[in-house]
Order: sequence, then C-alpha cells, then structure tokens
Amino acid sequence: MSELRVVISGGGTGGHIFPAVSIANAVKALRPEAKILFVGALGRMEMQRVPAAGYEIKGLPIRGFLRPLWRPGNIGVAVDYLKSKWMAKRILRQFKPQVAVGVGGYASSAALGAANSLGIPTLLQEQNSYAGLANKTLARSASKICVAYEGMERFFPADKIMMTGNPVRQQLLETTISHDEAVKSFGLDPSKKTVLIVGGSLGARTLNESVLQYLEQIRQSNVQFVWQTGKYYSAEISERMKGHDVPNLVITDFISDMGAAYKAADLVVSRAGAGSISEFCLLGKPVILVPSPNVAEDHQTKNAMALVNKQAALYVKDVEAAKILVPLAIDTVQDAAKLQSLHENILKMALPDSAEIIAKEVIKLSEK
Repeated sequence: MSELRVVISGGGTGGHIFPAVSIANAVKALRPEAKILFVGALGRMEMQRVPAAGYEIKGLPIRGFLRPLWRPGNIGVAVDYLKSKWMAKRILRQFKPQVAVGVGGYASSAALGAANSLGIPTLLQEQNSYAGLANKTLARSASKICVAYEGMERFFPADKIMMTGNPVRQQLLETTISHDEAVKSFGLDPSKKTVLIVGGSLGARTLNESVLQYLEQIRQSNVQFVWQTGKYYSAEISERMKGHDVPNLVITDFISDMGAAYKAADLVVSRAGAGSISEFCLLGKPVILVPSPNVAEDHQTKNAMALVNKQAALYVKDVEAAKILVPLAIDTVQDAAKLQSLHENILKMALPDSAEIIAKEVIKLSEK
C-alpha cells in the first residue's frame, strides 16, 4: 500500500476550519501513515488553528474581491489570486498529493484550481444550504461533492453529489460531563432552566444588544443565562453592565469548553452557521436561530429555514431580535412540550459519522 498524501484547503472562518480538521483527523484514523498538508490564506484564522491541531499549513496571499467589483483595489486582488495559484501549483508539485480536498474559502479556489489543472482528483465539502462561490466555481472539475442539505442539485452536477452532513468538533460529541455538573461549572443552579446565548468566537452585536435590552426582565425571571459576548465586544459590555446586578446572568467573552456549555443548556440561541447547526442536530439541542445578515447570499437564513420548515428550530430575524429574542427564549425554555418537540425534530436531521464517510471517499479517490 503506497503512502497516502492529501492536501486540504480552505478556511477564513471556524465554519470552514472545523470540518477541514475533522476530515484530516478521520483520514489519519483510517490511514495512520497518511501525510496531510493544509493550504490556507495568509493572515486568516486557519494559519493559527491548523498548526494548533497538529497539521502543517502553507499560506497563500489570496484575499476576497471587494464589492462592487469595479473598485480599483480589485486589480491587486486579481494579481494576488494569480500569484496564489502559481504558488499552489508549486506546493502541489513538491508535496505530490493523490487527492485534494476543498472546504470553501479564499484559499481553496486557488489550491483546488491548481489541483484540477495538474490532474489531481478533487473532493469538495460544502457546509451550507446555499453553495459558496469557490465551490460553485470548482464543481465542474470536482470528482465528488459532499453536502449537508437536500436540493444542492441547483448548484452542483447531481451525479457528483453525496449527502454526508457536516463534520463537527469531535470533542463535543465525546463530552462525558453530566447536565448538573455542567450547569454547576458556570456557577449556576441545576434545578433551573438554562439558556446559552452564543454568537461565535467573535461574538454577535445583535445578540449582545438583545440581552442588554432585557437585563431587568432576565433578573426577574426564573431562568438563568450563559452569555458569550465575544472578545471583540467584551470591554464595551463590561462598561455597559456597570450598575446592573443580574445574578442569574453569567457573562463570558469566550467559552473554552463548548461541550460543557451545550450540555448545560436547555435552549441555545445562536447564529445559523452551517457548522453550528450540524452540532445542534447531532446533540439534539433545542435552538433559536438568528441568522447573520452579513454573509454572502444570505446563506445563514437559508440554513435556518431548512430546520424551521421541519419544526426543528425557532427563527428570529436579525432586525427583530432586540425586541423579541429574550422574551421568546424565556417563554420557550419554560415550555417543556416545546423543548421536547424541538429536541426530537432536530435529532431527525442529524447526519452522524460525516468526517469518516468523507475520509473514506478521499481514500477511494486517492486509489483511482
């Protein structure tokens, strides 16, 4: 058996990086001798997260085009893209992979484009219900396209599509802490219902403002909250919380153990990133989704509606969140029948073992 060599490219957000690392881990589990090289974008999150996960990464000077496209700065962006594709070809020739995997993001357009031009089989992993530009562009030359939502034939050739779901952070599924222990770890009361409000690693201004509008109602309720603000907003929120004593509200800028946070939560309030939704499905978590309006093609709303249409999640528009989000969360978390219904329906949408299924496809492509 020849040594397996795989290139994985993409990133820019945790939603791209977590699946990429999960796929790499699954490949290594199946083929421990495999050599895996990541290709990312210089200055982006993957350049720190991937080495922290134990993998080598090469950086490209690629970046996104400015809107509108006729802005003068896009000339430099185009030059950087061409330079990145040339660099990617050189990296691939040196590394000699049998297969290349793209998970979306700036870097994957150059790296997978280079792989296609060199005749290297490629596999795409699309996390969202609305395909990203990089994956739509690369789809024609891809050997296999792994998706997490139905109806992706409107973006990709139907004969290349494989429904696999999104790989998630494995440690979330392996958490052994009990619900009561998890609640106590936040200094809260296990006998009371707990709402987790999380806006991602950077936080979300809309979710934060929604909490700040209802501090008194939170204090008077019989519900407790864990509020992850994001480090970007931490100082501002600390200032605005002065003079407010809300003992049933735990405020933190970052949660290092999301497994414990999810275990503690009876209800989660979150943005509608594809990776987060996949985690909620696998964990069976009742959730209120507040899609970010600041994403390409409004894809988070499309992600959310795939669940809402099957009564598997609740949905609040970003523009309405400040008025209705917290009252809805307080009412929902105290409605046992509603929580049970959301739990059962979201579990039906779970696609387990995604990383291993994709890894097996990667290995098959390498053998062709």
